[in-house]
Amino acid sequence: MNKSELVAAVAGSAGMTKADAAKVVDAIFTAITNSLSGGNEVSLVGFGSFRVTRREACQGRNPRTGEPIQIAASNQPKFKAGKGLKDAVN
Repeated sequence: MNKSELVAAVAGSAGMTKADAAKVVDAIFTAITNSLSGGNEVSLVGFGSFRVTRREACQGRNPRTGEPIQIAASNQPKFKAGKGLKDAVN
């Protein structure tokens, strides 16, 4: 499912127009992104939780040349599925 399919599913499920559903979906994504950017965790009971972890700098290897390269430190978003989502999938 891509974003436009998600918007269509939300619109059909909530009985709203696709334009309104697109605004809702965008608002949810923006809220999650802003919360993670601020260093906060987003926890949706029964669905899962989003958090940010720090990935330290390390040395890697260029697959083409084999020469060592330095990989910079970065923050990585992580998602952990909740029990409700795991049960629904299984």
